[in-house]
Amino acid sequence: MAVLAWLSIPVVACVLATVWATWAARPPRATTDPSSLAEHERFRAAMERSTGARD
Repeated sequence: MAVLAWLSIPVVACVLATVWATWAARPPRATTDPSSLAEHERFRAAMERSTGARD
């Protein structure tokens, strides 16, 4: 029974590594999403408003 317990450790580690590698290699989200671009424009507008030029 002890051998089975010691064998389960690398098997579980291999399964977790496979899941992580699959998740890490997923394709990136599209950056041309119109809602993403709109959010970025709102962020830029807010930053321009909050950082007025100081002389």
